[in-house]
Amino acid sequence: MASPRILVVIGTPLAGSLNHALAHSYADAARAGGAEVRVVDLARDDVPRHPSLRDELRMPRTDADMPLADDVAAYIDDVAWADHLAFFFPQWWGSYPAVLKAWIDRVFVSGFAFRYRERGSLWDKLLTGRTARIVMTMDSPGIWNAWTYRDAAIRSLRSATLQYCGIRVRGVTRLAEVRHRTDADRTRWIDGMASFGATDATATRARERSELVGA
Repeated sequence: MASPRILVVIGTPLAGSLNHALAHSYADAARAGGAEVRVVDLARDDVPRHPSLRDELRMPRTDADMPLADDVAAYIDDVAWADHLAFFFPQWWGSYPAVLKAWIDRVFVSGFAFRYRERGSLWDKLLTGRTARIVMTMDSPGIWNAWTYRDAAIRSLRSATLQYCGIRVRGVTRLAEVRHRTDADRTRWIDGMASFGATDATATRARERSELVGA
């Protein structure tokens, strides 16, 4: 049986962050649990530039269409490869950082992640069969995030992006009031991510991989 494939996305431009420690703890445990793991680190890896043409928001449909940029094509291959995606990011201004939004805008494109139907208002979810986990750090208290921000960052990523494209979100973790936490708290959080990585490595099932999803 094929090993499950997990794509870890670190959605912050700041290297060496708490999110990096959380993500690497998760990834190391997932590998130890038998999963193949790839990591996209948006503090280190190329961040796709903002689209300037509508064609950059969809897959090429004919040879005459604009080809995908090399970095975008590589990221799309990462998502197509994965059975499970794990997102780690800080909450900034009630949402997630611009680098993560830029990555999503260029990677979750029409013809790969979803496809509108010719008639009606429905669409096809082209990433069905995959699962995801979301981990968000924030300086604000949990009650502030819930009542004032309406949990906007999580709702946007979970409902308006992942579930829209057919990805089932397995779990959401919100780590609150980071700036007031002790080193012991941070160590406990990092150790907890290892538990999630081990769980996801065994709970994730390998999909049929006979063709590129969305092709």
